[in-house]
Amino acid sequence: MSPSIREQSDRLKAAAAERLPADVVAVFDRSVRQFLADGIPADAIRVGQRMESFTLDDATGTPVTLDQLVSAGPVVIVFYRGGWCPYCNVALRTYQQELLHRLGEFGARLVAVSPQPPDESLSTAEKAGLEFTVLSDPGSRVADRIGIAFQQADEVLAAQRTLGIDLARVNAEGATRLPRPTVLIVDRDRRVRFVDVQPDYTARTEVADILTALTALR
Repeated sequence: MSPSIREQSDRLKAAAAERLPADVVAVFDRSVRQFLADGIPADAIRVGQRMESFTLDDATGTPVTLDQLVSAGPVVIVFYRGGWCPYCNVALRTYQQELLHRLGEFGARLVAVSPQPPDESLSTAEKAGLEFTVLSDPGSRVADRIGIAFQQADEVLAAQRTLGIDLARVNAEGATRLPRPTVLIVDRDRRVRFVDVQPDYTARTEVADILTALTALR
């Protein structure tokens, strides 16, 4: 049986703790503890709410609307931090390998959304061998609209820069706001039928949970 996303992420965390400078690890650990203490934002989108339509560019710069995405059935929307995030890459690859081929059973499609510009989104898709749509959300404006965006702490941004990750350079518009890792399932009426917001940025929604939610929509 393939390892769960949680198991893969735990291995990444263990490897990072050994490989990264101790002060950087301490900053990231404090960040996770703070996110867990804060929990899910009170204004985060909830099951039953109708999602406002949006238009975002795909990896080729072509505008894609939410109405287009749900025109033929439900859409699974994955908000992720970016292609620089190893935990995001684990989740995206797992969705590619274990979820994508199952979506036809439900007439559903899969899209992923990050604040990176279209060309960076294309790089993410190419590196991970992704066969689903990847969208760019400049400034995390859609993420902010549904209550899952946040501003990275200065010490986290500084720690990331020591690792060669400068969000102001890799994100569209130089923005450093990010989405909390989130999976939504939105039906043809743009009604939200499943929400899973992860306060811990190393955690992700498991494939089994997404499939269970899609099964309930039948």
